[in-house]
Amino acid sequence: MHRIDDEQRRIRLGRRHLLAPSVRASSAPAVADAVVALHSTDAATLHLSVCARLSEPGIALMERALYDEVSLVRLLSMRNTLFTVSSGFAPFVDAANARAVAAKERRTFLKHLEADGKGLDARWLADAEQETVAVLAERGRASGSELSAAVPALRTKITVFPGTRQETVQGVASRVIRLLAAEGRIRRDRPRGSWTSSQFRWTASGPWPSSPTATAQAEVARRWLHAYGPGTEADLKWWTGWGLRETRTALAAVGAEEVLLDGGAAGWIAPGDLGPEPPVEPWAALLPSLDPSAMGWADRGFQLQADHRAALFDRAGNIGPTVWWNGRIVGGWAQRADGEIVWRLLSDVGQDGSALIESEASRLTAWVGDTRITPRFRTPMERELTA
Repeated sequence: MHRIDDEQRRIRLGRRHLLAPSVRASSAPAVADAVVALHSTDAATLHLSVCARLSEPGIALMERALYDEVSLVRLLSMRNTLFTVSSGFAPFVDAANARAVAAKERRTFLKHLEADGKGLDARWLADAEQETVAVLAERGRASGSELSAAVPALRTKITVFPGTRQETVQGVASRVIRLLAAEGRIRRDRPRGSWTSSQFRWTASGPWPSSPTATAQAEVARRWLHAYGPGTEADLKWWTGWGLRETRTALAAVGAEEVLLDGGAAGWIAPGDLGPEPPVEPWAALLPSLDPSAMGWADRGFQLQADHRAALFDRAGNIGPTVWWNGRIVGGWAQRADGEIVWRLLSDVGQDGSALIESEASRLTAWVGDTRITPRFRTPMERELTA
């Protein structure tokens, strides 16, 4: 069996994830396609991940792609997590993951409505949704609070988990809006605050072109293999949130080729991708929490030493801001209250590595400007660096 060692995996990461300076992109959609999908649970992460890979980073370019051109779109998709993908790839993600997530969201919400005992049902929900979409169509865009003010049904409160320790009273507005967004009937527009804010305005949207689920899953797998391969069956299953049967079916559909990884595990690559990736120049990167280069695999052993994990991950398994050197995670970084970018290394990178890390920190400081960034998922090292 053909073998692809860890060093070759790190070379592939540096080139295919656009992290070496010579391969950086000129557009945000190009970055999204290179890494397949960008984590967007934390609004700041999206911008930081893209700008780290742009030859000329800037928030104006990101906002144009997200809100003017709509060449980037946010979808509740893999692992029931908010991702941003290019508009050209969005129909495949919708069919491969987002539709199933939306269907589950609807079933769960209807159960909560039924358990509340006020007679709220699928018809009531459909009417509330229709009125919400109509308001957006008329106004163009609106925040969640503005929608609640305009649509009386959105001001309804229900009791969830009645009779249990988790019993609580909740408003339905966020659930209805989330469901409409999950189904592609509305989408997130410009936030109410800066680019680090997750308090979005909303605007009406339309459904994505229909595609068979199996066809879409094969396309997602094909793109993942190119960007993250070689990876294991378990890696793809974890990243997509699919079941084992779906994962194996998608790998077979694209004709994935099996290879041997360091340590003896079997990995998979895209068809015809056996050749070695040409090396890139030495590179360093400061990547945000949940960056795709750290979150693309279930097993990150080829890029992360096991004894570094405790400092860089929170208890839920979310990775924080990381410092990279030639495909390895070698430390963490943070922004202090005065705006200073600080970092700590967990591995020796030598003088050349330290100089490049310093240069990346300066580049990050320059385009972030006066914005202050606090990751949603805070890790031990990030907290220590900002203390």
